[in-house]
Amino acid sequence: MLENLTQRLSRVIKSIRGEARISEANIADALREVRVALLEADVALPVVRDFVAAVREKALGQEVVGSLTPGQALVGVVHRELTRLMGGENVALDLATVPPAVILMAGLQGSGKTTTTGKLARLLREEYRKKPLLVSCDVYRPAAIEQLQTLAQQVGADFYPSAPGEKPRDIALSALDYARKHYNDVLLVDTAGRLAIDEAMMREIAELHAALKPVETLFIVDSMQGQDAVNVAKAFNDTLPLTGVVLTKLDGDARGGAALSVRSVTGKPIKFAGVGEKLTGLEAFHPERMASRILGMGDVVSLVEEAHKAIDQEEAKKLAEKFRKGKGFDLEDFKQQIVQMRKMGGMSALIDKLPAQLAQAAQGAQADESQFRRVEGIINSMTPQERARPELLKASRKRRIAAGSGVAVQEVNRLLAQFEQMQKMMKLMQKGGMQKMMRSMKGLMPRMR
Repeated sequence: MLENLTQRLSRVIKSIRGEARISEANIADALREVRVALLEADVALPVVRDFVAAVREKALGQEVVGSLTPGQALVGVVHRELTRLMGGENVALDLATVPPAVILMAGLQGSGKTTTTGKLARLLREEYRKKPLLVSCDVYRPAAIEQLQTLAQQVGADFYPSAPGEKPRDIALSALDYARKHYNDVLLVDTAGRLAIDEAMMREIAELHAALKPVETLFIVDSMQGQDAVNVAKAFNDTLPLTGVVLTKLDGDARGGAALSVRSVTGKPIKFAGVGEKLTGLEAFHPERMASRILGMGDVVSLVEEAHKAIDQEEAKKLAEKFRKGKGFDLEDFKQQIVQMRKMGGMSALIDKLPAQLAQAAQGAQADESQFRRVEGIINSMTPQERARPELLKASRKRRIAAGSGVAVQEVNRLLAQFEQMQKMMKLMQKGGMQKMMRSMKGLMPRMR
């Protein structure tokens, strides 16, 4: 995510070292590089100019205090300005109204609008404890209604059926009446998009807005569109009273121009960021945390929050007790650790939120996602008795497990060796041998490279 921008800014910060203070002379080249980095990231030119001017004004003459280097001092200034550029703080959904609160989803075709509607419904159910109703007013795109219905079923939300022959305004008003009668807290209205902005689409969505009077009008924008995304956001903002922006496909965007520009151009807060195809892949957008990720500082706060949501607390307590005693840890526990990691998005999602130096170290030991699935398959092919007592696994049993999971016997042996290593590590931990334990961690995860 935003990889190119992170690398560029990291080089800029390393370039000014050994000075007593940040001055006009030593910051000129650094700011030129910052400007190039932002332009390469497809940030809007007026935004780049304002950003660089603000950094120059706030950085010039700043004393380098204590153990800070000029590069570190500049990081502080750039971090604060990046945070300000992206809105300063997270702005949550405003659902303080008489139910049902209507959320209107707007955006171009292909921006991820329908998928985001499903993701938001899941978030409203599980984190906001709401009872959402989904309705599709997209009567033009083939299978749009069926797609939203499928998503509603997957997240356990209510769905109001519509048909291609109906008028979008009539569909929306009928759904609103249904939501009132069936005690739905929130009505999520998915609207039609086009491949490009046109008068008919804008007129239709403006009509829907006037009829529904939504508390939230969210603009869904594909962050991989770069500069185009900003232009589209401006056009929608001129037509509709937007209340917020959702950036989709942010994990696939190595540049980051849309994330840095859209808030400045529209004046509307970025409320969510879509990451990945899974229905769990919608995060609240925190400008300060995103600025930290761009500057290679990671986002440990979000990582901890995700872990808290994904990890079964009771299972974690049981596992901690096994670690403390140094015994009782079996292959079923080993599998559960892999399942928990995958719930959090896998290794790639975890690494993305680590500070740059830790992320580089982790990249070197990153296991391929397919390897985790393979390990899970091998353990699933064992009987409960074999998972609890791996010493039972002799040649014939290993052949059966290998055949059942579709792998070679060597893969089963490798997994057992890794598991044995983990058991040794736990015994060392119980005896207080931390240094020995750290040395033994290299072979911990499946097929580390």
